[in-house]
Amino acid sequence: MNNKSLLRFSLLVGASLTTAVALAQQGDVERGEAAAATCTACHQADGSGMHVPGGESWPRLAGLNADYIVKQLHDFKEGRRQSASMMAFANMLDDQQIADVAAYYSQLEMTPGQGGDEAEEALLARGQQLAERGDWNAYIVSCQSCHGSGGTGVGSDFPGIASQHAGYISAQLTAWKNETRSNDPQNLMGAIAKRMSDDDIQAVSAWYATQPAPAAQESAQ
Repeated sequence: MNNKSLLRFSLLVGASLTTAVALAQQGDVERGEAAAATCTACHQADGSGMHVPGGESWPRLAGLNADYIVKQLHDFKEGRRQSASMMAFANMLDDQQIADVAAYYSQLEMTPGQGGDEAEEALLARGQQLAERGDWNAYIVSCQSCHGSGGTGVGSDFPGIASQHAGYISAQLTAWKNETRSNDPQNLMGAIAKRMSDDDIQAVSAWYATQPAPAAQESAQ
C-alpha cells in the first residue's frame, strides 16, 4: 500500500470511528425513560422537579436542552460540579445512559415553575429589571444577555430558566456567589452573582419562576 492509499485508508477508518462514536452517544428516548427511573424520587416522573419553601429544591428537567443535561451529568460525575446525591446517581450511568436520559427529559413537556406566585409586586419588578435590563449601576448584566429573551435558553451553555423553580435558581445563584459551584470555564455566572444582593437573587428567582414555558409564550403571541 503506497503512502497515498495508506492516508486514504486512515482517513476512512477515522471517519468511521467518529461516526460510530457519534451514533453511540446519540440519546435514545425509550432507553432514557428506563434509565431515568432512579431520577424520579427527586425530579418526579414528569421531570417537573420540586420546590420546597425554605428547603432544598430540585430542578425541573423536563424540556431542558439535552446537551446541557449531558454536560451537567458529566460535570457531577467527574467532580467539576459538587452534589453528594447527584455525584452518586451520575456515577451509576455510563456515557450512553447519560445521553439517553438527557434525550428523554429534553422531549418532555415543560411544567410551571413554583415559588414566585406569592412574591410581592415590587420584588417581581426588580426581578424583571435584572432579567431584562440588568443593573448597570451595580455592573450586573441582564440575564437575557446569555439565557435568551424570556429565559428560554441558548444552546448547551445557557439553560432555559423560565418556569424553573425559584428555590433552585436561588440556590444556584447563591452557590455561584459563594464559589461552591464553579463549573463554568469562563466564570460568567460567578462574576455576576457576586454583584447581586440576596434580595436581587430572590427577586430574579421569583420572576423567572412565574414566567411561562416557551411553548406557552409562543401560543400567547
